[in-house]
Amino acid sequence: MDEIKKIIVIGASAGGFNAIAQLVAGLRADEGIAVFVVLHLSKNSTGNVIIQHLQQRTSLICRIPEDGEPILNGHLYLAPPDHHMMVKPGFIRIHNGPEENRWRPSIDVLFRSAAANYGSHVMGIILTGLMDDGTSGMSAIKRSGGICIVQEPSEATYPDMPNSVLNMVEVDYQVPIADMAYIIADNLSRPATERLPIPQDVKIEAEITENMVSSVDRLKEIGTKSDFSCPDCGGILWKLNHDGTHRYRCYTGHAYTENILNETQSKGVEESLWVSIRMLEERRNLLKLMSQHEKEAGYAAQSTETQKRAEEAGVHIERLKSMLHSMDKNGSAII
Repeated sequence: MDEIKKIIVIGASAGGFNAIAQLVAGLRADEGIAVFVVLHLSKNSTGNVIIQHLQQRTSLICRIPEDGEPILNGHLYLAPPDHHMMVKPGFIRIHNGPEENRWRPSIDVLFRSAAANYGSHVMGIILTGLMDDGTSGMSAIKRSGGICIVQEPSEATYPDMPNSVLNMVEVDYQVPIADMAYIIADNLSRPATERLPIPQDVKIEAEITENMVSSVDRLKEIGTKSDFSCPDCGGILWKLNHDGTHRYRCYTGHAYTENILNETQSKGVEESLWVSIRMLEERRNLLKLMSQHEKEAGYAAQSTETQKRAEEAGVHIERLKSMLHSMDKNGSAII
């Protein structure tokens, strides 16, 4: 580890493949760096095609790491699909713990682990992407003395992630990708900065993610119990107090920004509405059939009443469909 001057962590989502390739093309294996990349990929992908593409663009040795693999100078490590990647002193952790922000691998997980274990020796880079994965991790890097670089949003294919970081973190550089290699080289040429104390909450969250479980006492140290439940496991969510990004975490390790939690709840409401519509459709069809049988049996009054109940079910179905249409247009339900 002595020969590695900087740990560079890169996060990207939508549009990130080409952005990462452009960035690493300017990085050299002899600069004293180890590079770690999280790109949001399909769970069914392998990552090998990306590694092959990146290897053609850089002298860094590009690979998908295994759990426990040592960190080597001049290497680029891509998080495997559907697995978190964390950096520890001298080695890499790979595991399939709970999703953060509905992603595994999560940019926040990588960035936070780098901040907790390498502090001021970290450079964090956020590139194009949707939503806000990476904002909390970048905040952890900044608070731990590291350097924060964000792609110029006007250049990004999808500017959500860069804008989210810029809104929440005082970054060191907001630049086009073409300038990032020069910034990295310039920082590598400077004397090492004084290492700052790592915030306790950053260390605790990194520990929770690595252990894939947390205790009430540990959550009490970093958060306050909220009125919300985890959309994934149903556990109580705790509002995290320290990094200003409005995040929530449950006992089992799922974590959400406020925006992701809202989106996840909306999807849950939508799924529940579709189930309700299906059940009401079945009930309406059964009531219609019962009304027909009652009419055939000579029970006219009872048949009329049953038909009314079927029509009432139809009214509720249309109301639920209207609500779904409203969600489709506005992104949230009006309940």
